Amino acid sequence: MDTQFTHSQYKYFAFISYNSRDIKWGKRLQKKLEHYRMPATLCSERGWMRTPIKPVFFAPTDIQPGGLSQELQDRLAASRHLIVICSPHSAKSEWVGKEIEFFHQLGRTKDIHFFIVDGEPHSGNPETECFNPVVDKLGLPEILGANIHEKIHRLPWLNRERAYVQLISKLLNVEFDTIWKRHRRQRRMKAIAWAVGALVLLAVLLGVWRNSQPVDVTVQVKETSVHNDNLPPMKDAVVTLALDNKTETDTLRTIYGKLVFRNIPHKYLNKPVHVTFSCKHFLTTDTVVTLTKNLTLNIARNPADFGDIHFLLYDPITEQYLSGVEVNIDGRTVQSDNNGTVSLTIPLSAQRVRYPISASIPLCDDTICPPFSDKDMIFKK
Repeated sequence: MDTQFTHSQYKYFAFISYNSRDIKWGKRLQKKLEHYRMPATLCSERGWMRTPIKPVFFAPTDIQPGGLSQELQDRLAASRHLIVICSPHSAKSEWVGKEIEFFHQLGRTKDIHFFIVDGEPHSGNPETECFNPVVDKLGLPEILGANIHEKIHRLPWLNRERAYVQLISKLLNVEFDTIWKRHRRQRRMKAIAWAVGALVLLAVLLGVWRNSQPVDVTVQVKETSVHNDNLPPMKDAVVTLALDNKTETDTLRTIYGKLVFRNIPHKYLNKPVHVTFSCKHFLTTDTVVTLTKNLTLNIARNPADFGDIHFLLYDPITEQYLSGVEVNIDGRTVQSDNNGTVSLTIPLSAQRVRYPISASIPLCDDTICPPFSDKDMIFKK
């Protein structure tokens, strides 16, 4: 066990002396010292706790600062170290001077430490001098102290951290570099962790923001059936997008066009939605698709509209349906059945909007135009 850290003689590891105008630095320093974790290997070697610098006495947490009452003298006597927060304010403070003088009278001058937060040491100017005059009065050794404004590094916060570690190394009587290198490494790791955490948080917030923003969904179609230029093109197709509590409907003018459903809630993206497509001469599409910002629907032409040929042969004179009559439709021959019905299916690739027709009997028409109903008739001439 390192005897210099045996607390049987001292109740406090350190006593912080300050002027009330530097109270924020006193609080900050007390917290920094009491929570500073030393390297595990060093603690093991010297028999320390991981946070060996505690307790640290700071007046606002225990008693109100004032004159050197017996209680305050007892606190000073019970502290192993005296830390003076140095600034032009404390340099002018009578009570800071008395605390330094009292600790000096205890014969523990070597345990007085200075932490400079403002002003300049030995400036000779009362407005900027940071050391209390009692330092010169008592003839204390030349002191520089740990200075948070010492410009060792480009970043001000790193100079403050260096001053903290300087003070800690003096309090614990260890080499500065022994803990400074580790301290910087930990700060870098912490900075990286904070940066990663910030990026993760930013990504989460961005994701939440994006998920709250509406999106525009573009819809186009692709014909999967055999294309036939002889048939009417797709025109004025009605597309409906069914969401949970509403439907969006728009008209697609041509097969090569696009329509846009605007302000669709982002929550529907990559989710299944119900879509319908309806257009004359095309099969109705009624399906469930995964919604994306660019949606393509597969459509197919209805092969029955222009390919399903069926009509009745009728003799208006005898008022009879004509059976067994040979009929030629666009080069394809078929006979009417016993009921006078002519039926023929033409493949989609060969379909057109009108077909030439002839028969073994004279007919009133030489062309026919599908689609047909069940009661359409062709008359004998």
